[in-house]
Amino acid sequence: MAMSQANEIRPGRGIEGRRSQRVLLRIPIQVRAQFEDDAPITEETTTLEVNAHGGLIALAMKVHMGQKLFLKNWSTAIVQECRVVHVREKPMGKSDVGIAFPMAMAKFWNIEFPPSDWKPYIR
Repeated sequence: MAMSQANEIRPGRGIEGRRSQRVLLRIPIQVRAQFEDDAPITEETTTLEVNAHGGLIALAMKVHMGQKLFLKNWSTAIVQECRVVHVREKPMGKSDVGIAFPMAMAKFWNIEFPPSDWKPYIR
């Protein structure tokens, strides 16, 4: 996927409406979720794209909108709380799950994001 595709305009929300730039990046993470009275469940997975306010992750476990998750970035060993803001289930394989941090946490991903005035090259 090209960088311009990562910044495609989606209905109701253009590039200008984003809080932070998205970066296509696979980072190994651990996701921990708590379901009702059950023991916590963990899953090893990767990000699909990240931004200062959250990201998009591939997830096999079934989660719902608003659910609290805890992510562990293996490269930094930092654990961060987030919530599920989008779920796109796929018939086969892992679902795409959008997550949001309570506040901007750019340092969690351990990368430098493009400046806020950066505009991608779109043909």
